[in-house]
Amino acid sequence: MSDDPRRHPNRPIVGVGAVVFDSDRVLLVKRGSEPLKGEWSLPGGAVEVGESLEAAVAREVFEETDLHVEVGPLIEVLDRIQPGTDGRVEYHFVIVDYLCRPAWGAVKSGSDAADARWVPLAELPAYYLTAKARAVIEKGRFLDWPTP
Repeated sequence: MSDDPRRHPNRPIVGVGAVVFDSDRVLLVKRGSEPLKGEWSLPGGAVEVGESLEAAVAREVFEETDLHVEVGPLIEVLDRIQPGTDGRVEYHFVIVDYLCRPAWGAVKSGSDAADARWVPLAELPAYYLTAKARAVIEKGRFLDWPTP
């Protein structure tokens, strides 16, 4: 039996994700824990009680990549439902993805990220992202957010 309270939840868990661009590169993390352990994804995680969505996304990016970000506009709200082999829902997240820009810091993996790096957009296919992650990145590329 797993000690992970996110596994087999009674209700969906609210999570956040960050699409962070630096010129023609996007920030990706390799997940260090389930769900998606060992797979590349956008930085993000669960919202803590009493935490705003924007604060959660900034915290999660910092915890996973050591990078401070400016949180911008909402890109997408989506669900990630992963069924288990026993027919029950193993994981269920409602994820709120934001467009972010780097503020300061150098990218290195931390907390539950096994790796973190800037990936050129042209090289994204080699990282086997989920279809939802690819769609959110693409939508974020064309979202209007005036430069400072």
